[in-house]
Amino acid sequence: MSRAPSGRADLLVVGAGPAGSLVAREVAAAGHDVVVLDAGPRFDDEDRTERMAAHLRPDEGSPWPRDPERDGYTTGGRPYPLAASRVKGVGGSTLAWHGMAPRLRERDFELRSRHGVAVDWPLSYADLRPWYARAERALGVAGAADGAEGPPREAPYPMPAFPPSASDRILAEGAASVGLSTRTAPNARNSEPYDGDSPCVGYGTCRPVCPSGAKYTAERTVAAAEAAGARVVDRAPVRRLRVDGDRVTGARYTTPGGDHVQAAREVVLAAGGVETPRLLLLSATADHPDGLANSSGAVGRYFHDHLFAGVGGRVDRETRQHHVGFHTTESHAVYDEADPVVGIKLEFLNDAGPTPVGVALSDGSWGDELADRVREAYGGHLAVGALVEQLPDPSNRVRLDPETVDDTGDPVPRIEWSLDDRTRRGIERANDLQRRVLEAVGADLTWTVDAETAGPAAHQMGTTRMGTDPTESVVGPDCRAHDSRNLWVAGSSVFPTGGAMNPTLTIAALALRLGSRLADRLSGERE
Repeated sequence: MSRAPSGRADLLVVGAGPAGSLVAREVAAAGHDVVVLDAGPRFDDEDRTERMAAHLRPDEGSPWPRDPERDGYTTGGRPYPLAASRVKGVGGSTLAWHGMAPRLRERDFELRSRHGVAVDWPLSYADLRPWYARAERALGVAGAADGAEGPPREAPYPMPAFPPSASDRILAEGAASVGLSTRTAPNARNSEPYDGDSPCVGYGTCRPVCPSGAKYTAERTVAAAEAAGARVVDRAPVRRLRVDGDRVTGARYTTPGGDHVQAAREVVLAAGGVETPRLLLLSATADHPDGLANSSGAVGRYFHDHLFAGVGGRVDRETRQHHVGFHTTESHAVYDEADPVVGIKLEFLNDAGPTPVGVALSDGSWGDELADRVREAYGGHLAVGALVEQLPDPSNRVRLDPETVDDTGDPVPRIEWSLDDRTRRGIERANDLQRRVLEAVGADLTWTVDAETAGPAAHQMGTTRMGTDPTESVVGPDCRAHDSRNLWVAGSSVFPTGGAMNPTLTIAALALRLGSRLADRLSGERE
């Protein structure tokens, strides 16, 4: 395909993940000229089965190609494994995500008002509620409005929930015996045919690849945006934004064929919680020496993620592990506890222990000996995981590392990250609950992911935070940069706080809201 620039576009979107593709679809559907630039390649749907096979084979690494030089980064403080989770390509983070699609809860928008910590969002749950409903339809979410702790809803989920797994039913017994309620986990995957796509057929490799296409990826939305007239250009990393006063005039990008500049009337950054602040910092000029949209100094700061905590064990019962490749049951019973003020979402894991295929491919034995090994290693495994909230801290940040450059010669992002005592106490609280649930069903505990070993959930948030005060935030409630008349940000980087809920549905809701606003704005300018 030609990667040369189009004429001056009505809208330029940087990033073809869930946020960028939804904004592009909304604006293109309203009849405006939209160009989307993405740093990575397109992936062929026909290769999904081979990607699954690569994932299952020992020592073959990620099924999604990574370029260590192109995707370089450095870390400081607690190591942050960025390369382990990100995929650069059309579809973005949804290419390899798990597919969990909960809404944030009312409490998540009001931490300062309710508990005196962190900040309130400049939006309420009520403001975002209709956009959540649209996001659930856009992604295709299967779920059920069960459980006493869920936020208020206006309509059923687009598809019925997946039934609880065999291990869910065992763990639900344990949860009930220690006073914890449970609820269905909402999934952005098809429990029945939806919008022309297959229902889930049980491959069990949802993360990192769904061969059937039942799990939502932003490739679907990219196709819809292109059908509406948007132009999506892959292998076109944006390296700098062009600025004239308080307006962004376009972007300089590099392709296999050379450098280009794409001009646009409006610009949306949707490159994720690391690359979005990096691009703003790289775009520094004499008039903006600290980077674009950074008069507050908040670009790159307040980086936060969710921490994964977990406990696993074995029981003398059939758990049918890995028959389901995603979570079907969770608990919000302690989500809004006051001590510590940290959201905790418990997740009943369906992927505890090895798969039969994994045992067979890694064992090296054959015949009856291999069959015995599979019977010994497979079955009886249980685990309870958790997402634990991390509150924003300005010392946790993404900045440029001038001592390390990528394949174009630009400084790579440096992630400086650590855990505070409140987050550690939240992880300890989660571990205590997990042990109690497992012990209640007679499990022998075999492993724990605790405060010392907990890693991030790859939900990068907060680095271009939303707020009403331009001295403390990067974008306003409408996601427009305070310092610019035509620069907007979509994605989890605008989250002031992140709760303990997977962020993609909120990313989608905010993107649909922004896309609708931009479509109206451009229509008004045309008139």
